[in-house]
Amino acid sequence: MRSLYRRQLTMMVGIMLLSFTLLAGAFMLLSYRYIIGETRDSVIRNAGYIASFTSTYYRRYLTLDVQDEFYSSYMASIAMISNSHIIVADSGGKILFSTDGSRFYMQENSQLPEDIVAQVMDESVRAYNGMTSLGGIYPERRYTSVLPVTNQIGPLTVTQGMVLVAASASNLSEMWASTATIFFFSAVVVFLISIIASTLTSAYQTRPLNEMAEAARKFGQGEFDIRVTGYESRCDEVSALAEAFNSMANSLEKVESQRADFIANVSHELKTPMTTIAGFAEGILDGTIPPERERESLEIVVSETRRLSRLVRRMLDLSRLNALAESTVTAQETFDLTEVMSRVLISLETKITDRQLDVEVHMPEDKLMVWGDPDSITQVCYNLLDNAAKFAAPGTTITVQIARKDGKARVTIRNLGATIPPEELPLLFERFHKADYSRSMDREGVGLGLYIVKTILGNLKESISVTSEDGVTQFHFTLTLA
Repeated sequence: MRSLYRRQLTMMVGIMLLSFTLLAGAFMLLSYRYIIGETRDSVIRNAGYIASFTSTYYRRYLTLDVQDEFYSSYMASIAMISNSHIIVADSGGKILFSTDGSRFYMQENSQLPEDIVAQVMDESVRAYNGMTSLGGIYPERRYTSVLPVTNQIGPLTVTQGMVLVAASASNLSEMWASTATIFFFSAVVVFLISIIASTLTSAYQTRPLNEMAEAARKFGQGEFDIRVTGYESRCDEVSALAEAFNSMANSLEKVESQRADFIANVSHELKTPMTTIAGFAEGILDGTIPPERERESLEIVVSETRRLSRLVRRMLDLSRLNALAESTVTAQETFDLTEVMSRVLISLETKITDRQLDVEVHMPEDKLMVWGDPDSITQVCYNLLDNAAKFAAPGTTITVQIARKDGKARVTIRNLGATIPPEELPLLFERFHKADYSRSMDREGVGLGLYIVKTILGNLKESISVTSEDGVTQFHFTLTLA
């Protein structure tokens, strides 16, 4: 596995190498063009001066004496000033003399290359400019300019010789060598800085990632109290990732706590009726319970068996709702909410009558069409009304109110009874939660009814809330109007 450090270092070194290569190439190309241009212009200009001076010398003295002190001094001065090499040849290309400014060279029987002589003598060209070693006269290629020495004799233009100015390219080689040296040392320094910077930045970036990876491994081993801290002040993507990671850790810890509570509550809810059933059955079998109390004991066994059945049924409902929530949103259709509520009230009539309760209903006279799943909403209304009837004080009134407001159908179910403590209200919708004050009263409940209500409404993207003050407990939920 390639580490983030190696990838970042490779990328940074590659970018630096590419950048230096491009910069060095561009600089050397521009400097080459500049120096060649300057050299070319200087050589051509000096060649023109020498050709003009030599032509004048011919007209005055009618011959060219290369040993003349005045002429040779002039040639040496121009060669010295321009740091170039001057050659004077006759019209056939035979070299008469040459100088580099400090010394004179009498190159007997030396001849300029024929192609250069032919180009200079060509009436349409009359010049040569380019890089050449003059057929081996120079040990290296030099930039050379060759011009003819001409004079006008009557109507004729006579070529009396030719002059050559050659400049060495050694200064360009020296510049390139200096550039390469500077580039090399600069590249080494930048590479070292890049490695140090990459090491520091990689450590700065990978340390929190390694901590999160280690924390994730500990989560897999069951340690849910691990958190990634110390990156809150960074205000970058890493701090956002650390915050999201800690939020995930909090959720996992909460889920694990709920799982443990769920197992404990299920165990408790299963253990109690099973112990009761086993105890009465053994009592009947071994004769501990007298015959006259067997019927009473069997009724208790039946009651506890039904309680177990209700618990299993509620858990199956809960499993179905969770599966729907994880897979897809519950299918919705339009239905009449007042009709659903009326049917639920009728189904609970016996229970309400047995507890000597009255029901006060405030619903629209016409149909109230809403979006949702009719079966699920029927279960919501049943659970809430059953809960209200169960904990309402005998002889009191249960109020059911349905109203339209802001595109929603708002349902309120109110009962009078014991006040639920404020700290208990947020826990009412959790699985298997049963308030302490109600445990002895609610022998039939399993603590899943309100959790199922909240799950159904949550799947439908609706809300539910509860208030309890001065003995008045109210549940409010909403449905979207069709």
